[in-house]
Amino acid sequence: MPTLRGPVHCVWDAGATLGEGTCWSPRTQSLWWVDILERRLYRYRPADGARGTWQFDEEISAVAERRAAKGLIVTLRRGYALFDPDAPGVVPHYLHRPPEERADNRFNDGKCDRSGRFWGGTMDFACKLPTGALYRYDPDGSCVRHEIGFAVTNGPTWSRDERTMYFNDTVNGRVHAFDFDATSGALSNQREWLRFARGDGFPDGMTTDAAGRLWLAHWGGSCVSCHDPESGAELGRVSLPTSHITNCAFGGPDLRTLFVTSARFDLAAGQLAAQPFAGGLFAVGLSEPGVPASMFGG
Repeated sequence: MPTLRGPVHCVWDAGATLGEGTCWSPRTQSLWWVDILERRLYRYRPADGARGTWQFDEEISAVAERRAAKGLIVTLRRGYALFDPDAPGVVPHYLHRPPEERADNRFNDGKCDRSGRFWGGTMDFACKLPTGALYRYDPDGSCVRHEIGFAVTNGPTWSRDERTMYFNDTVNGRVHAFDFDATSGALSNQREWLRFARGDGFPDGMTTDAAGRLWLAHWGGSCVSCHDPESGAELGRVSLPTSHITNCAFGGPDLRTLFVTSARFDLAAGQLAAQPFAGGLFAVGLSEPGVPASMFGG
């Protein structure tokens, strides 16, 4: 477990209803993140504290930079879209809306693999019905649906050798592992890899560090935990000053800062009073680095 290089800081007290979508940008040396339910995209640059905010007409849930062009690929409520935050007045351009997706579902967490394919999960908007699926959107515009049957999907992340993909069944407190073919993007051999203990929250967003360890955000658990990629054994945790921890990503010039998002959603008035930084963006320095976020190949 890497050691902490100082305390946890709230670097943006945004009061997000549902903070998510962390993605570090090496190009701009800034962190992209979103408030899904308030339909906002955020950018935070730690070098000088600069902030940017973009308002959308529908929910935005995950972000990745493009490898061969300016701008971003994002998941909106209904599918994948392109968006250039530096082009004033430009609205997102939809690339693909999965026609088989249920009307009462929405996209949630997602990220790209090293080959530039964007993996995005869907979920029941009410977080109850097991109707979520996992989609792989390729740079050539093709899209593959994987029947998952989770009420709330989160992730994915990959092992250091990219032979395993991890994906979260949040409502049931389980992290699943799949054998992953990095060449074709095919998944096989789904199995339960980790089950959260009762009272320790639910697995939300996650990332992998340079040593291959997994870092898991605990919704309702006030922490991010670090795990051995083979056994799933917990190696340590970073405690946060609010309960609903939603996502995490490594960033900073040396990738030794762990950025963490949180949420105010479903917290009662008394809980909000006791957790003034709920919905904030947090940062903590670590002794060992993460890995750069993969870019979309299109």
